[in-house]
Amino acid sequence: MKETNSILEAELLEQTPGEAQPGRKVRIAIAGATGYAGRELITLLARHPHARITRLMSSGRTEKQPFPIEQSHAALRAPASSSRAAAPLHCYPLRVEDLSKSEIDLVFLSTPHEVSHELAPELLARGLRVVDLSGAFRLKDSKAYPRWYGFEHHAAGALAEAVYGISELNASAIQSARLVSNPGCYSTSVILALAPLARAGWIDIAAGIVCDSKSGASGAGRVPSEKLHFAEVNENCRAYNLFNHRHVPEMLQALGFDEEHFIFTPHLLPITRGILSTIYLRLATAAPSKTLTQVVELFRDFYSQSPLVRVYGEGVLPEILAVAHTQYTDLGFSLDPATGRLIVVSALDNLGKGAAGQAIQNMNLMFGFPQETGLA
Repeated sequence: MKETNSILEAELLEQTPGEAQPGRKVRIAIAGATGYAGRELITLLARHPHARITRLMSSGRTEKQPFPIEQSHAALRAPASSSRAAAPLHCYPLRVEDLSKSEIDLVFLSTPHEVSHELAPELLARGLRVVDLSGAFRLKDSKAYPRWYGFEHHAAGALAEAVYGISELNASAIQSARLVSNPGCYSTSVILALAPLARAGWIDIAAGIVCDSKSGASGAGRVPSEKLHFAEVNENCRAYNLFNHRHVPEMLQALGFDEEHFIFTPHLLPITRGILSTIYLRLATAAPSKTLTQVVELFRDFYSQSPLVRVYGEGVLPEILAVAHTQYTDLGFSLDPATGRLIVVSALDNLGKGAAGQAIQNMNLMFGFPQETGLA
């Protein structure tokens, strides 16, 4: 019996090579499995009814040999009663040549932007489908990458092919995509909060849009940083990257706004996970008499086929506690009828709907499963 590191080794051995087919589980490789989003992917995919992890890989660790993933994520340690106790999941060094279409259907790239930029075209050339959790393929203008991401973009073919993976807006394109670029966590919270209003023409763009967003510390990733030391984060709230946060251009791209009318300010909260975005705007003169009830109805109609978006009624606002460890985006509203000023509050889990959960939602669309499979 050949060695494998699948979560359910016995089931993996029963699978046959080739493309994913109805009734056969999608075979998954995760690159960047030692990071926070990688851990979330492993946890969610372990209970997905139509997916099976076949390979875990690390892009940042120095080990040259496979190592038990529990060395990186203690929460993945198997209980003594489990059959896995004697054969823990192993994580391997990241080598593209180890990834074969005969053994893998989809690769999740939970890797740094520059790493994904190099890997995605190679994986596509090997006939593999890819969901990239980095920002390497989010922006369609390659000239924007030096400013926002700090590197020159040279993967023109992959960039042209990449589909922006916000499932509620691009489901049809995602279904047939070979490369899906998973949205940023802040971007998801803002885009879902503004898309119905933008597409209905209800926003006074010239009056400006202000997005005030706050995130838990896990949103910064697992690489150590002085600003993320416990003593720097605890009992603190800090704004950062004003006017130059890399999620701004993908928000503008998805919503069709110009930078001059849009302000986004992120903050770091002393919590592990979760994002709360409070968004301020003015209703357009074409919609000056809209009521809060009409705003709620607009959002409910827009997201009527979106199982992972929850639209709150009048008088109720989202909060992080309601979305932490879930795959939902919660949306709530407050309207001042006298001035037409509208506040939209958006909440999600930055590791769930803002990263791994949304990546799996995209995988579900790519392989013909309901969006919420394994998530809700």
